[in-house]
Amino acid sequence: MGMDFSTLRTLISRYCVGEENWVDSRTVYIGQKEPPPGTEAFIQQRFPDNRITSSKYTFWNFIPKNMFEQFRRVANFYFLIIFLVQLIIDTPTSPITSGLPLFFVITVTAIKQGYEDWLRHKADNSVNQCPVHVVQHGKVVRKQSRKLRVGDVVLVKEDESFPCDLILLSSSRDDGTCFVTTASLDGESSHKTYYAVQDTKAYNTEQEIDSIHATIECEQPQPDLYKFVGRINFYMDSEPVARPLGSENLLLRGATLKNTEFIYAVAIYTGMETKMALNYQSKSQKRSAVEKSMNAYLVVYLCILISKAIVNTVMKYVWQADPNRDEPWYNERTETERQRHIVIRAFTDFLAFMVLFNYIIPVSMYVTVEMQKFLGSYFIMWDDEMFDEELGERAMVNTSDLNEELGQVEYVFTDKTGTLTENNMEFIECCVDGHVYVPHVICNGQVMPGAASMDMIDTSPGPDAREHEELFFRALCLCHTVQVKEEETVDGIKHGIHQGKSTSFYISSSPDEVALVEGMKRLGFTYLRLKDSHMEILNREDEIERFELLEVLTFDSVRRRMSVIVRSSSGRLYLFCKGADSAIFPRVISGKVDQIKARVEHNAVEGLRTLCVAYRPLSQEQYQEVCQLLNGAKLALQDRDKRLAEAYDLIEKDLILLGATAVEDRLQEKAADTIESLHKAGMKVWVLTGDKMETAAATCYASKLFHRNTQILELTTKRTEEQSLHDVLFDLSRTVLRQHGGMTRDTFSGLSGDCTDYGLIIDGATLSAVLRPSHEDSNSGNYKEIFLEICRNCSAVLCCRMAPLQKAQIVKLIKASKEHPITLAIGDGANDVSMILEAHVGIGIMGKEGRQAARNSDYAIPKFKHLKKMLLVHGHYYYIRISELVQYFFYKNVCFIFPQFLYQFFCGFSQQPLYDTAYLTLYNISFTSLPILLYSLIEQHINMDILKKDPSLYRDIAKNSLLRWPIFIYWTLLGVYDAIVMFFGAYFLFDNTTFTSNGQMFGNWTFGTLVFTVLVFTVTFKLALDTHYWTWINHFVIWGSLIFFVVFSLLWGGIIWPFLNYQRMYYVFMQMLSSGPAWLSIILLIAASLLPDVVKKVIWRALWPTTTERIQNADKLYKGHLSEFTPLASLHAPSKAGHHRRGSGTQRNAPNPRRTNWCCLCANLLSRNTP
Repeated sequence: MGMDFSTLRTLISRYCVGEENWVDSRTVYIGQKEPPPGTEAFIQQRFPDNRITSSKYTFWNFIPKNMFEQFRRVANFYFLIIFLVQLIIDTPTSPITSGLPLFFVITVTAIKQGYEDWLRHKADNSVNQCPVHVVQHGKVVRKQSRKLRVGDVVLVKEDESFPCDLILLSSSRDDGTCFVTTASLDGESSHKTYYAVQDTKAYNTEQEIDSIHATIECEQPQPDLYKFVGRINFYMDSEPVARPLGSENLLLRGATLKNTEFIYAVAIYTGMETKMALNYQSKSQKRSAVEKSMNAYLVVYLCILISKAIVNTVMKYVWQADPNRDEPWYNERTETERQRHIVIRAFTDFLAFMVLFNYIIPVSMYVTVEMQKFLGSYFIMWDDEMFDEELGERAMVNTSDLNEELGQVEYVFTDKTGTLTENNMEFIECCVDGHVYVPHVICNGQVMPGAASMDMIDTSPGPDAREHEELFFRALCLCHTVQVKEEETVDGIKHGIHQGKSTSFYISSSPDEVALVEGMKRLGFTYLRLKDSHMEILNREDEIERFELLEVLTFDSVRRRMSVIVRSSSGRLYLFCKGADSAIFPRVISGKVDQIKARVEHNAVEGLRTLCVAYRPLSQEQYQEVCQLLNGAKLALQDRDKRLAEAYDLIEKDLILLGATAVEDRLQEKAADTIESLHKAGMKVWVLTGDKMETAAATCYASKLFHRNTQILELTTKRTEEQSLHDVLFDLSRTVLRQHGGMTRDTFSGLSGDCTDYGLIIDGATLSAVLRPSHEDSNSGNYKEIFLEICRNCSAVLCCRMAPLQKAQIVKLIKASKEHPITLAIGDGANDVSMILEAHVGIGIMGKEGRQAARNSDYAIPKFKHLKKMLLVHGHYYYIRISELVQYFFYKNVCFIFPQFLYQFFCGFSQQPLYDTAYLTLYNISFTSLPILLYSLIEQHINMDILKKDPSLYRDIAKNSLLRWPIFIYWTLLGVYDAIVMFFGAYFLFDNTTFTSNGQMFGNWTFGTLVFTVLVFTVTFKLALDTHYWTWINHFVIWGSLIFFVVFSLLWGGIIWPFLNYQRMYYVFMQMLSSGPAWLSIILLIAASLLPDVVKKVIWRALWPTTTERIQNADKLYKGHLSEFTPLASLHAPSKAGHHRRGSGTQRNAPNPRRTNWCCLCANLLSRNTP
């Protein structure tokens, strides 16, 4: 038999009913070698090659795939249907009138997307074709990266990037370690240490590596960068030997080898299965509130279009009921038309009217909006005020689809560490058995000037305490993951040189650890290095102490502690543990707990980050038990993390408390000013942090999130232990609602002094109880609602002890509440990514905790202070601009098509077009598109400095106020009014048959051209009247568009074009302009069209001005220097109760410059257009 029964049994147990779910694992054969017979069945699995594909299209599928994506957009699909109808049936307008604008929009979008995809292809090819070195048959072979296969052994040299995900087999360093930077993955520039498999770390030649006979069993690819579970099986002469593999053995694609000459490693995940590729897959699409409003308006206009077509179709058949009107001599029907069924005729006519009026749907609006968003996003990137010289970074825009959403934010969720604070740790003090030690300031490895001596407070320990003190210092020198560099150059800066002497430089992925090790250095204990699994420290007597590092129980956010097991040179075994007070105190059995706890609480109230340190002496037997526990958990392929957590839990117990440390994380520059500005702008700021309550609360007071008069409401585990969650919630609810009388805080200004300011503090455990209440409690169903009601009435909320997932749950909870507010999340670390992706707008800070947040966000900024300008200035401008763009597009299309509708009543509903084909086609593409695009890019209705100085102006545009239904209806009615004035004005002026000076009569094309001329000038002047910020570009584009229209009309009608079958516009425009009455009617009709809007604005500004309008008026008065004057508050619109006093006091006598400005503009327009 080819296979013995034991092998068959192993296979069946693995793939069918085994205790581990083997479907979720893969077997990799190192060097593509089969395992020895009888040990393992050789089943070669199929894995993808190492080709990376970030592109969306191929050469063959670009056109069909891109067309499919574009025609999923309602407006494009609608115009395609209209175009097809024009091709199929006899319609009044040429198919070109619909086809050309559609073709233009589709082509521009396809070119943009095709170019972006071509760049992606180019980038992919450069990566896929780069050379890699592979060990084959004892020799190094060079091949392209894309040809790499799972199981290949790869040679990587210093400063080269890893071509795929690899398991480290050996390195040029004796201890089998290598140093790696993962900046391209998570932005952390620090050197991380990775470890080779113990059994292969001595193999340093190609022949030795080729002699390895082993397989790797590991989990299937998954995107978590920091998680990996596997084991390696070596086939020696005897039984196979299994060794555990973890994330410390896994080198990720995209990371770079540093300070190590070369390494040998085996490929386990390739191509699109690497962790980097899995992490870069597209995020869910976010849609802005403006886009939703646009789609709603589109539906309304579609209904208007259908109703127009139905009315005209019905009226046509009513009008043709009279036989004399049915077939006039100049329009007799053919025999086929007479015999056609009336329903078919009516449907054909309905479609013809749909085609005639279809321009009311603005197809070019989508392309204009896309261009506006794309080009507008560069203003954020070009903003020099948002450039950080220290980091050398500018603000980044990862998606331009949400620009206007920055002007609509109601809730801001912010991380604390690294976002509000600098994540720049400064060692303040340590407390050992109640004795406090305070060295001079040490900040992230840099000793501050003048710190030559050591300052200690309350240091009078006895002999026992002295031993405890040294044990505490040793614990902090040993319990960490800090690396030591000698005179290392990092990012071009030479570190480690201090006062002319060469010293060591500490680097770590955690700034806290560097601060603690540096603190110990100032207190006499210096950590030197980790060499050959031995940690060396220099004590106060300048003696080197060596400790063998046996185990590291790594830190994780659930346990909130880390431990090491070491053996001293005398043979004693110790477990040293450091972590958060909540993670250490419950595990302590002795030590001066009360004194240390009091000091920890004191430091937390001061806003310092505290850690507790404890130890446990181990006997040899206890250590053997620990080893068995850990090895059993490490070798597990399934649920390894869970089993390790259980093992750690059993090991880290019966601890003796040594002391605590305090580290300060300073508040970022202008963080308090930014939060205060956001409050004034009407936004609610929530701080979501993993820190303890006291530390976080102190930071909140320092950053002005809480004020001294803020009444703090606590919803914490401590309180819910004393009384039930149900009672606590109802107590808090009664407290806030009694004060606010049932009103939510949104109904009045958060700045009013006559109401109590509430701040809520909630912790992670209580939040879980609120979100997942117990089923036994019958009243538990409405906990969420009560919690939300309390939050609505609080000016600020602090959520502490939050897990990353809970941060996202909080954001989701607020997003889904009945008001559906717009949320913004801002953070700097990997633990903030979930809430950044969940919020409507996600902002990443380019901080010290890596770049995951910046990479996954919609926008990235260097510092928290830049959020103020991004929201109050850029967000404000973006929203103002795009709301005008959307309303204006619908307005100008109503003006355009409504005269066409009215014209049908005067042409026997014969579907005769009012405008020429060229005008129909170019109206939205050329004549009226550039002015509104430019307006939507550079308009500034208020000076930038004023917006920064007076955050309350942000409230004027809150809750999508400029795209509400009343304003939309006003713009639509204004368009209908203008259309009626244009059409009937021209109609009554045409009543005089001898209209021209030589007695010539005007025809229908001249009538249509007259209406179209008034239309183009009216809608362009309307935009000019709405423009507050004039530059030479505005003048050039607005007046240039009008000149282009005139020049085009003269050329179109002044030349006999050979490609036209008929030239109905020949000499029409010139003939119209040769008539004096035509000039007069153009000027009168433009003035009559614009007058109501001007009058309405003048009256509204005089009687009911908004805060924005008051400041515009005052800024005109001060000739643009208003921002230099401080009392902007006096210009704010008074409360509704004070409206009856509007005319009193100084306001009555103050000039209204805006009113004068409107009048001047009108006078200018009239005088400019008078012949």
